Amino acid sequence: MSKAPKSMRVYSHPFSLAYWADAAAELRDTKMLVISALMVALRIALKPAAIPLGPSLYIQTATLATALGAMIFGPVMAIPAAIISDTVGFMIWPTGDYFLPFVLTEIASTLIYALFLYRAKVTPIRVMFARFGICFLVNVVLQQVIYAWYYTYIGNPDQAKESIMGIMTVTRIFKNLALFPIETVVLTLFLRALMPVARRARLIYCPESDMRFTKKQVAVLILLVLVGIVSAVSYLGYRYTSTSRSADYTDKQRIQANQTMTDLVLEETEDWDDETVVCIVDSAYRGLFEAETDYTVSVYILDEEAFAAGQAADKYYSLNTLWGYSKSGPKKDPYGSLIKVATAEIQKNEKTGEILSFTLAPTE
Repeated sequence: MSKAPKSMRVYSHPFSLAYWADAAAELRDTKMLVISALMVALRIALKPAAIPLGPSLYIQTATLATALGAMIFGPVMAIPAAIISDTVGFMIWPTGDYFLPFVLTEIASTLIYALFLYRAKVTPIRVMFARFGICFLVNVVLQQVIYAWYYTYIGNPDQAKESIMGIMTVTRIFKNLALFPIETVVLTLFLRALMPVARRARLIYCPESDMRFTKKQVAVLILLVLVGIVSAVSYLGYRYTSTSRSADYTDKQRIQANQTMTDLVLEETEDWDDETVVCIVDSAYRGLFEAETDYTVSVYILDEEAFAAGQAADKYYSLNTLWGYSKSGPKKDPYGSLIKVATAEIQKNEKTGEILSFTLAPTE
């Protein structure tokens, strides 16, 4: 029986049964299986390599191999290729704890590249939209959801919430905004250089196209960056209106904030001169472009006897332990060293340090 010739059809979109039939047929093509294995090996080898652009900004070179491979072997082969790349890559270049769902980000990135570049007339616009989808749908949305899933899995729901709403999301958004146009240009130039070679090797079937950026395409790139900036600023405005800034405190910042509020409360009242007072910042709300922060602070006095018992039982238990507590910390303290006596509502101008209002409500 003669083998049917391989289809060389090019598609304008992936919403076609024939498109997916051709993508599935790559799994039966020995040459394509060999090429995909080489692409996976290249992705794994390039995982630790990066092009530095500035502090905490770099382009992962593995993404270039990912895009090239996805353009060649398509979306069906993309799934096993991504799984192998992620799993073997972690075994060779381990970073942090292994959590299986993170493979979804590798799968999603490879699929997006394949859906835009496989069996298509590759243009800077297609590369641009592929990178935009990966930067924001995968690197921001999907990764943060998986981080939340991970923290929930290890029994840290508070950290899971902070993963979705915390400062890491903001940092990730602006990092991807900065990288998006640069990665788009670098990837376009990379594909522009290798597509003629891949075409001659009959690995891709798309017609030759001008991979240089036109004025219209530059305008689209700028527009996408502006869309990202507007979305990020809108997110920040919502976040800082609805979420306490204390959720973003590092351990050092939390200790400093609690000690600062304790000094402030002691300056404003003389109720506990003979007691050791510990204040815990419950919340700190401040709008995105506002100078005033509205603090809610719980005021505690130290139970000296319980605290001494805690120190006897745990050599690491100290006042710094108490200073490091967030809102729920005193309730979870195993020794019950803090007794709540009041709640303070404080408004402070962060630029001048002026206390605009101070009210103290004793605990009933």
